[in-house]
Amino acid sequence: MNKVIIFSAPSGSGKTTLVKHCLQQFPQLQFSVSATTRALRGEEIHGKDYFFLSVEAFKKLISENAFVEYEEVYHDKFYGTLKSEVERIWNEGKVVIFDVDVKGGISLKKYFGEQALSIFIMPPSIEELERRLVSRATDDAETIRTRVGKASEEMTFKDQFDKIVVNNDLDEAKTSVEQLLKNFLSA
Repeated sequence: MNKVIIFSAPSGSGKTTLVKHCLQQFPQLQFSVSATTRALRGEEIHGKDYFFLSVEAFKKLISENAFVEYEEVYHDKFYGTLKSEVERIWNEGKVVIFDVDVKGGISLKKYFGEQALSIFIMPPSIEELERRLVSRATDDAETIRTRVGKASEEMTFKDQFDKIVVNNDLDEAKTSVEQLLKNFLSA
């Protein structure tokens, strides 16, 4: 059976760090590159971190039913999972690992059902989440306020995931997700 692993969390919870850790620990995993209409940040690379698309190109792919799931997270800020990306990974005999927003994670779990393990990464608190976003220094104050507000809402969806991992201590969170993946992959 083809399997997928879904990581979702409010922005700044540490999910990308945990996904990168899993990719190092489990050679059978292959990262699913999402498509987005947002601008590149820092050192990001098209086709590696995201497929960076124009709003028009993204909407054209929606009309062609090219996505497993997609969301308009903010106005004209779309994120989505291309069917072609999932098929490419499965054709290589790998397990797909997703790093997606909360609504995307719920949609992916509904789409893949028992083929999927969905993991929600919880920040220890909203205050800690805000501190992490500020220290990341990639967003302006207004964007951080928006993200913190969105995080409060997103945390209300945590029970729609198979597992919840609180990222209070990164080493403990790494150990927790490793065990979850070992159990799922060996089943």
